Amino acid sequence: MSASRELLARLVAFDTTSRESNLALIEFVREYLDGHGVSCELIYNAQKTKANLFATIGPADVPGIVLSGHTDVVPVDGQSWTFPPFELSEKEGRLYGRGTADMKGYIACVMALVPELTRNTLRMPVHIALSYDEEVGCLGVRSLLEVLGSKPVKPLLCVIGEPTELKPVLGHKGKVAMRCDVHGLACHSAHAPSGVNAIEYAAQLINELGRLGKALQAEERQDARFDPPFSTVQVGVIGGGVALNIVPEHCRFDFEVRSLPVEDPHHVISALHAYAQNELLPAMRAVSGQSDIRLTELSSYPGLDISMQSQAAELIAEFCGSRSFGTVAFGTEGGLFDQSGIPAVVCGPGSMAQGHKPDEFISIEQLDACDRMLGQVLAFVRH
Repeated sequence: MSASRELLARLVAFDTTSRESNLALIEFVREYLDGHGVSCELIYNAQKTKANLFATIGPADVPGIVLSGHTDVVPVDGQSWTFPPFELSEKEGRLYGRGTADMKGYIACVMALVPELTRNTLRMPVHIALSYDEEVGCLGVRSLLEVLGSKPVKPLLCVIGEPTELKPVLGHKGKVAMRCDVHGLACHSAHAPSGVNAIEYAAQLINELGRLGKALQAEERQDARFDPPFSTVQVGVIGGGVALNIVPEHCRFDFEVRSLPVEDPHHVISALHAYAQNELLPAMRAVSGQSDIRLTELSSYPGLDISMQSQAAELIAEFCGSRSFGTVAFGTEGGLFDQSGIPAVVCGPGSMAQGHKPDEFISIEQLDACDRMLGQVLAFVRH
């Protein structure tokens, strides 16, 4: 068994579903690094139940390469697995388990590189950055980036190892997730005009979101590099009402805007807020002054759009041996790294077509290919 496969087996065994702590995995990585003479810094959340990890191998006073991944995985609840999700299983050249593709396979390859990094004299550092709570809104990496921002030297490049089948990705959409709470006035349905029907007003808001989303599809706003080639708006959760004969006092729905990197998703939020304030609330408050519409941001992250002519693009092309630059539909921490002044690209083993699904897997071939790509990183940073 290769070092990467052995390490992947250890990583998969930790249940790091986002609702759980990742500290057992982080402690395993810390001890592994310590065993190779590498110290690391842990950046905890407020409750001390989760932590980011940051380590540097090589000289810290010159720009280097960050190899970054998130430690959390999505739930397995309600999924029908053939293989045990938190135990690595091998069959016909595939390694099965939650997180094998997204993205413990990459982390395992990064860890397997550590002995080689420490055995060589490096002209620039390789940084290892592991985060928590990426799957629920890229939450943990923000405090890690605050620490990096305080360092005297910023890294040259960050390679986010999300599964792209090791194809170099320079762009993805941004996202903002929102909650809308509509507060009306309950009454008997026989006297419906005396109440304020929260569900009906929520429906008008959802209809307005549909109109705003349609406007985003205008041909002049499209970017053919993305699939779909326009920003999107989607309502995913809704709830309200108690009984059919009661005018509903409350309704809540959650929606998201996934925007092209050149567009600000908050423009949609501002437009919906203006519609609520100008078109709906006056009529609602004419019946009940306590009526209200509240918009609350649940999470957000920026898009990523790295130029094909940039140094970051040249470096990842050298590492993975391809200039077939692309984009992905899913979001990553890359936009936050780039926003903080650290150019980021996305390139990692496996495919998101297998991520988030039962019997998630990564092929042994992809894992081996990632080892070879990281070998190119080593070749670049050593004397």
